[in-house]
Amino acid sequence: MSENLTASRQWATRLLVSASVVVVLIAPLYLDQFWLQLGFFCFAAAVGTLGLNLLTGIAGLLSLAHGFFLAVGAYAYVFLAGGSEEGISGALVGAGLPSWLAAILAVGVAGFAGLLFSPISGRLRGIYLGVASLALIFIGQHVLHNYESVTGGFYGRDVPTLSLFGFTFAETDPVLMVLGVPFGREERLWYLGAAILLVAYVFARNIVAGRTGRAMQLVRDNEVAASSMGIDVRHYKASAFVLSSIYAGAAGVLIVLALGRAVPDYFGLALSISYLIMVVIGGLGSLPGSVAGAFFVVALPEVLNHYATSLPFLSQPGGDGVSAVQFSEYLYGLLVVAVILFIPRGLAGVFASVRGRAAPRSAPASDGAQLEPQSSERPHLPA
Repeated sequence: MSENLTASRQWATRLLVSASVVVVLIAPLYLDQFWLQLGFFCFAAAVGTLGLNLLTGIAGLLSLAHGFFLAVGAYAYVFLAGGSEEGISGALVGAGLPSWLAAILAVGVAGFAGLLFSPISGRLRGIYLGVASLALIFIGQHVLHNYESVTGGFYGRDVPTLSLFGFTFAETDPVLMVLGVPFGREERLWYLGAAILLVAYVFARNIVAGRTGRAMQLVRDNEVAASSMGIDVRHYKASAFVLSSIYAGAAGVLIVLALGRAVPDYFGLALSISYLIMVVIGGLGSLPGSVAGAFFVVALPEVLNHYATSLPFLSQPGGDGVSAVQFSEYLYGLLVVAVILFIPRGLAGVFASVRGRAAPRSAPASDGAQLEPQSSERPHLPA
């Protein structure tokens, strides 16, 4: 019976994955600009959330600096792909590299920034690590606002268009028509975001299932036991931080491509808190939960704002009452409390229950053997 149940779950999972792939492939043929832009933002946020969940959910390290590493990736791309120009705040400089090379190097720069911080992450834990990482946010904001020749200061600077071997992720060059539908900037970015999210997810899943992931989880559960088994605790803590910063750098590049302009205020503490909310709501240590949490947190305020005129409990922009953004913040707060108190596995646990992954009650064994009770262990919060 258990084998049949396992086989049915595998088929259900494959069917769900196949349906999702089909939806992603054909969606640009039917969706308008709003939904395409929202989808790309969700893809970008999901990439960043995967990285933070590797750090917080798998390795058990608390970080409030995710917004900083997003900014490193974003501004590294803008500088490396941009050229010398005149901006609002004065003359701007840039390396003028090919945009595809600049994007790859920007991810590497973010990973290098994580490597520089990794010695601290290897020595601290819990709230102490969180406070130390918080300092990066303030340092980053200071640099972004004052190093105007590179960042553009308060007003930011325009983001160069990404071009990959002559194919530009813009409205033209080349003109692309698919089944009579013009594929402009939003359609092209949609597929770019979906492809990068797929690669990021598969890579993260392989890490979690491999030796590195098992070592990180053991370090998270018990550092003393991990050390006694010959695991280099500091090495794996540092590796988790570098991996997380690489994912954040990739997400930062995608985000500024969607925004069209890199602005310092976007990459503040609020952004780091938002990513922590995505991880908690999605499910600590769950990669599918990371994607679900990112989609939920990013999409909810935009969808509510899009349909604000049809929802009587929301006020119009600039009017009195509760706006879509405020309502979303209230809802996030309630959900975080509810997840911690009642559904510690987050959306991933809810989905698993719906799909029948929760272990069913078994009939008493005929041979008198005692069945093991279902584990009620809660996900590990960062120590």
